[in-house]
Amino acid sequence: MRSSILLLLTLFITTAVFSQKVVLTDENLISDAVRKEINEIFESEAFFKKKNKKFNDLTGSMTVDIGVNENSKVVSFYKVESDIQDINFIQFMSNYILEHKFKFKLQKRYKIRCTIAF
Repeated sequence: MRSSILLLLTLFITTAVFSQKVVLTDENLISDAVRKEINEIFESEAFFKKKNKKFNDLTGSMTVDIGVNENSKVVSFYKVESDIQDINFIQFMSNYILEHKFKFKLQKRYKIRCTIAF
């Protein structure tokens, strides 16, 4: 009985340790990780499926500042420059990315500039 409890406890602790998110501290690694994940998001089938419902013919690029907090949640989306002038699409982009949570954690809040092409 005691060995089964010990085994279950060990399994629980091991699972908890390995399921935690990595905490990034280096600014270059953070920027690279955010850009990589942003590119994955905006190149995914799920994004294109949603985008093409309302904005099928829209193409261009946007440079945006994305704010990410310590809990890896996107907290701000600011359009810096864009070929796209459709305010509805910019709002769609903002709403889409603000729902995202990154696969890592941070020690403090960061703002990262990304260029996204469609």
